[in-house]
Amino acid sequence: MSKVIRLKVKRRDNPNQAPFWEEFEIPYRPRMNVISVLMEIQRNPKNAKGETVRPVHWESSCLEEVCGSCTMVINGKARQACSALIDHLEQPVTVEPMSKFPIIRDLQVDRSAMFNTLKKVKAWIPLDGSHNLGPGPKMSPELANERYEFSKCMTCGCCCEACPQFKLDGPFMGAFSFGQVHYFNEHPTGKMQEDQRLDAVMDIGGLVDCGNAQNCVAACPKGIPLANAIAELGWDTTKRAFKKLFDE
Repeated sequence: MSKVIRLKVKRRDNPNQAPFWEEFEIPYRPRMNVISVLMEIQRNPKNAKGETVRPVHWESSCLEEVCGSCTMVINGKARQACSALIDHLEQPVTVEPMSKFPIIRDLQVDRSAMFNTLKKVKAWIPLDGSHNLGPGPKMSPELANERYEFSKCMTCGCCCEACPQFKLDGPFMGAFSFGQVHYFNEHPTGKMQEDQRLDAVMDIGGLVDCGNAQNCVAACPKGIPLANAIAELGWDTTKRAFKKLFDE
C-alpha cells in the first residue's frame, strides 16, 4: 500500500464565517513540502471522504523562504510552508492561518498592519533626486556584518505570531519594526532620519510595550538578533527622551 500524507487544514470561506477543519489525503512523494501538498490539493480538490471541495486558498511567491508570504501555522508553529518538509513533520500535518492578522480566506491573512508599521517608522532611506551623488559614506566591515543580519527580515509575521504583546487590531508595533529601525539608524545615511524613527517607536504601541518575552528571537526563521536591537533601541530612546526634555 502506498504511503499517504494526511493534512488537516483550518478553513473558512470568508472572514465572517466560522472556521472549520477539513482533512485531505495526498499520495506521498519524496522531498515534498507543505506547498507541494497544497498544490496537489489544488489539482485534485477532494477531501479525505472523497468529496469534491473548493481548493484550499493560500499565498506564496518565491518558494525559497525569502518573501515570507507563505507563512502559516504548521503543527502549532508559525513558519514558511515552502521550507516545511513533510519528511520532518509529524502526521497528521495541521496547517492553519496565523492568528494575529485578519483572515482573508483559508490560510491567507492580511499582513498590511506590518507594512503600515514600516511606513510609520520610516523603514527606508529617502532619495534626494535621481542625480549622481557619488559614493556614499564608508561603512566598516564589522558594522556591515552586523547590519546584514537585520537585512534578512522578510516581514513574514512569525515574530508577531509568537509575541504575547502583539494582538489582532492592537497598537503594538512588533519586534520586526524595532529590528528595522535599528537597521536603518545604524546606516551612515539612514542616521539622517534617526530622530524621526526613535520618536515613532516612543509612541503608543512602541518599545515601551515590549514585555521582553523574547519569543520573537526563537520564532524568527532567519535568526535575526531582535533582542539586541530592542536593547540598543532602549538606550537610544532614553537618550532621545532626555534630549527632547532639555531642548524644550
